[in-house]
Amino acid sequence: MVSTYPESEVTLGRYLFERLHQLKVDTIFGLPGDFNLSLLDKVYEVPDMRWAGNANELNAAYAADGYSRIKGLSCLVTTFGVGELSALNGVGGAYAEHVGLLHVVGVPSISSQAKQLLLHHTLGNGDFTVFHRMSNSISQTTAFLSDISIAPGQIDRCIREAYVHQRPVYVGLPANMVDLKVPSSLLETPIDLKLKQNDPEAQEEVVETVSKLVSQATNPIILVDACALRHNCKEEVKQLVDATNFQVFTTPMGKSGISESHPRFGGVYVGTMSSPQVKKAVENADLILSVGSLLSDFNTGSFSYSYKTKNVVEFHSDYMKIRQATFPGVQMKEALQQLIKRVSSYINPSYIPTRVPKRKQPLKAPSEAPLTQEYLWSKVSGWFREGDIIVTETGTSAFGIIQSHFPSNTIGISQVLWGSIGFTVGATVGAAMAAQEIDPSRRVILFVGDGSLQLTVQEISTLCKWDCNNTYLYVLNNDGYTIERLIHGKSASYNDIQPWNHLSLLRLFNAKKYQNVRVSTAGELDSLFSDKKFASPDRIRMIEVMLSRLDAPANLVAQAKLSERVNLEN
Repeated sequence: MVSTYPESEVTLGRYLFERLHQLKVDTIFGLPGDFNLSLLDKVYEVPDMRWAGNANELNAAYAADGYSRIKGLSCLVTTFGVGELSALNGVGGAYAEHVGLLHVVGVPSISSQAKQLLLHHTLGNGDFTVFHRMSNSISQTTAFLSDISIAPGQIDRCIREAYVHQRPVYVGLPANMVDLKVPSSLLETPIDLKLKQNDPEAQEEVVETVSKLVSQATNPIILVDACALRHNCKEEVKQLVDATNFQVFTTPMGKSGISESHPRFGGVYVGTMSSPQVKKAVENADLILSVGSLLSDFNTGSFSYSYKTKNVVEFHSDYMKIRQATFPGVQMKEALQQLIKRVSSYINPSYIPTRVPKRKQPLKAPSEAPLTQEYLWSKVSGWFREGDIIVTETGTSAFGIIQSHFPSNTIGISQVLWGSIGFTVGATVGAAMAAQEIDPSRRVILFVGDGSLQLTVQEISTLCKWDCNNTYLYVLNNDGYTIERLIHGKSASYNDIQPWNHLSLLRLFNAKKYQNVRVSTAGELDSLFSDKKFASPDRIRMIEVMLSRLDAPANLVAQAKLSERVNLEN
């Protein structure tokens, strides 16, 4: 790498952002605070880098999560104590769901720490490491910088760990160290982001064992889950399907892990809540190759998987499991690549590729019929187009989207495991800003309930500030917390919300180019989806979808009953 720095030294603050810029992380999320202000000055010294300036730290963490799911890494900057703690719910979600995120915290100067000064934003006890310790359990690694001679190496290590392991990392950067100088020549050596190689003998045993199971199977399937997306194995999944011609299914969290236009794609498996055809195809398999599984309750239909076989192979980012045997340290990406090279020669001669389950045809309804969730999710598939980024909120949207069909090269973003309501509004900001940097013609489409929106609505302001005209905001107005009503408290007032005038929000936040639409009937939705101008991402759009209070996708109704039962178990 040729040096682009005329001076022999750069500040540590600039070093941090130059390293991120080298990895195409060009938007920094967060809020200013007095312990990070000098650091934020350095954002503007890096060409093509921007400071998003979010509405609050929690939203900034959600936005960093959404950005990382598009680009593979993101950066969140908060201030000591009050700022970093406000962000931790979002950081915890990124940890749970395998999202690479660098959380940089501006902390008081080293001398202030040494003197144990009674500074603002502290607990008043002289302990400046307490918040760092709080982040330990939701971080892949941490660094609390104090020595300028090793600080660049610590920054590089943390960036690598966040990217390779797809987890958040924590960097505490004292205010007095931001302007200290480090050799600019350090920037000429790229950060090594390559995965370490698997142990050859362990990997060979894995590949041989899996190949033997393949040779014995007459009804095998592939099941794709979240970590296939997070750990960059989509191409390996496609190659495995192509090499074997096995049927392939996804979980809710794995949706978009394989092109749904692939001729061997069979649908989404959610245990007992799957369509009958999908349920039968998966549960009657005599071999299941499960790539990147995260077996949470909502991802499995409240743990209702009912495999008829014990021949299950689990490919994980840092280990393999074959039946009851575990192979620590054998990473799935390399193992899949080696398996793909030879698997076709091991396929059982008796294996006959079966027909994949048929997709449901779009529903039909009279134009004056009130709009329903089932109709919405049936029809929206025809409006989606290749390259869309589709963000679905915990609740009715996350369950409804399972019924839709994604075109090729679509990215789905949801938070099925962590399930923090309001997550998607911030995540949409991050995804939209990432899309601006990659391809501004890519549409970013949010589906969020009226209740969830109220937690993080102010982040729409950031979309407006940055003219994210590639964004569609579908607000599903069903008068409150429908998923909670279905689980418990159908008519309880704690599931009510104050109604908002959603179509006033874009004007309130001073959007420059925007469109407001309200749809209440099947005919109005059909007209909207056939409007070519509406399909063009040339302005921010708010679409209020009017639904009845207890209307929900059928699979959510079933999940709610299961969840209530689990919640009441002794």
